[in-house]
Amino acid sequence: MSVFRRKHGSARWLALITWLYVIWSLAPVLVAVRISFNSGKSRSSLQSPSFRWYWGDPTSSVWHDESLHTALFNTLELAALTMLIATPLGVAMAIGLHRWRSRVSTGANGLMLVPIVTPEIVFGVALFLVFTELYSGVPSGMPRQLIGHITFTMSFVVVIVRGRLVAIGDQYEEAARDLGATRLQAIRLVLLPLLAPAIFASVMVVFATSVDDFVISSFLTTGASTDTVPIKIYSGARGSSTPALNALATVMLCFTLLAVALAALAMRRMSKRGGDAEGMAGGLAGLSG
Repeated sequence: MSVFRRKHGSARWLALITWLYVIWSLAPVLVAVRISFNSGKSRSSLQSPSFRWYWGDPTSSVWHDESLHTALFNTLELAALTMLIATPLGVAMAIGLHRWRSRVSTGANGLMLVPIVTPEIVFGVALFLVFTELYSGVPSGMPRQLIGHITFTMSFVVVIVRGRLVAIGDQYEEAARDLGATRLQAIRLVLLPLLAPAIFASVMVVFATSVDDFVISSFLTTGASTDTVPIKIYSGARGSSTPALNALATVMLCFTLLAVALAALAMRRMSKRGGDAEGMAGGLAGLSG
């Protein structure tokens, strides 16, 4: 206790409350994960540990159940496509907004925050009405879900990349231009290497957000063939189901935690000023070569 008091000083009670809150928040998740290792079908009590619901059960485990396979594949496919499309668009938009100098640009920058601050239920209803009343020609199912996820997650990319652009400034790109590089060469050889940690962090955030999304996907899904993991878990939890859903949720939790951890590492690296010099040296070396 004395070590704890010396370390945290007068804020020791705040630190204690924070840790209690973290433990309280994680407890339900840990219980759900533990139930996924039950040997029986109970989802309300702890039983002897087993991998039955991961691959042991020949009919309803995550490894063997086709409906769970479909939900898992749909989720990963949707997240991958969202990353591949939303990230380049967000990076390009962030660079454009960073260089846009006019009164209109202030409003445009503010509009980029709208998808982030808008409640998901409102965003989902709006997208549903758009696709049913205005643009009904867009194929239902995965294409609509993909457009919805791109629209929702691209703002995260813009915010993260713009923060990095503000931190590194314009001096490195200007130095490359002074050495004879074209605008595209300066972007490719100098600016993009400096933005690499922010771009990687954006990719991981987009992946985690897409994998975890339930509201927008539920409004734009068309049935079991396009269900994602969150939708599958929600529909199964409302009825009688086995711990296989807990096992599926645990698998997706591991994917999400991995993405968040990688994003945190990238953001940590992005905050180190030493990376600026390395990126500039590499880019300018490429120009001189």
